[in-house]
Amino acid sequence: MAMSPVRKMALKALSYPQLDVKKNYKIHRKVVVASHPFFKPLYNSLDQKIILENHEIPVRIFKPKKAEGFKVLLFFHGGGWVTGNIDSYTNVCANMANQTGYVVVSVDYRLAPEHPFPSGLLDCYYVAEKLYKNLQFFPRKPEEIVLIGDSAGANLAAVVSLMARDKGEFLPGKQILLYPATNNYHDSRSQFPSILENGTDYIMTSKRIQDYMDLYISKEEDKFNPYVAPLLEKDLSNQPKTLIITAEYDPLRDEGEAYGMRLKEWGNDVTVNRIKDALHGFLTLPKQAAYISACYEIINGFLKNK
Repeated sequence: MAMSPVRKMALKALSYPQLDVKKNYKIHRKVVVASHPFFKPLYNSLDQKIILENHEIPVRIFKPKKAEGFKVLLFFHGGGWVTGNIDSYTNVCANMANQTGYVVVSVDYRLAPEHPFPSGLLDCYYVAEKLYKNLQFFPRKPEEIVLIGDSAGANLAAVVSLMARDKGEFLPGKQILLYPATNNYHDSRSQFPSILENGTDYIMTSKRIQDYMDLYISKEEDKFNPYVAPLLEKDLSNQPKTLIITAEYDPLRDEGEAYGMRLKEWGNDVTVNRIKDALHGFLTLPKQAAYISACYEIINGFLKNK
């Protein structure tokens, strides 16, 4: 069913296609946190810090009301590698824990441009390595830990899996990529129709995505690094069992689905689902309950499937 003209007009009014993220990313951060309030004292006892070389990586642990065997979702938040943190995603992660019955461990990785690629990625990888290799840190079997992320966080989850394979230090059994960024260009240089079709009128614009990537990297050649754009990886063998969920009106829709197809071509077990009528970032948007429910129905089916 096509989107109603009224809804489309409202979304177009909220999209601000010419908004300059590069100049105003600090304001964006404040707006993101302010628009996702949470009751902090409730979670203080669940905050932990992991030491990596000369800095700390905060993590926040969310326990579900009804646990499914105390299994773990290791979550990397979205925000274009530039905005978002464990505070702005606290309500999302608390709901994720209750919806799935899994413990959710949310990582507050370093943000660009102050800490450009690969800083945030290395934080995510180190936390994953801690969980998968040091079971005293979190007493789980490796197969009971699932990588998950949304948008830029899904990009980080996919790349952590690639890096884990390349280093040979551990290998996740499953990963869940929610509307992931997988390609290097999100303007007229992109080969994917959704970049143009959905790039101006659905809140998250193609220009904003490209601005985020430009802030994420420190040099132009980084755009051709598979650890920035995993779709460019030539060898996608030996990857985790993967669930990719995309949104119909998302500029990133086609590249997320293309990553799923390439994983399948390399013999991996992959499921790709598109949420009809949904927008990029629907997991964090208000009044998206129907899409969130559909998303968790798919996620829970994936988690229960051996």
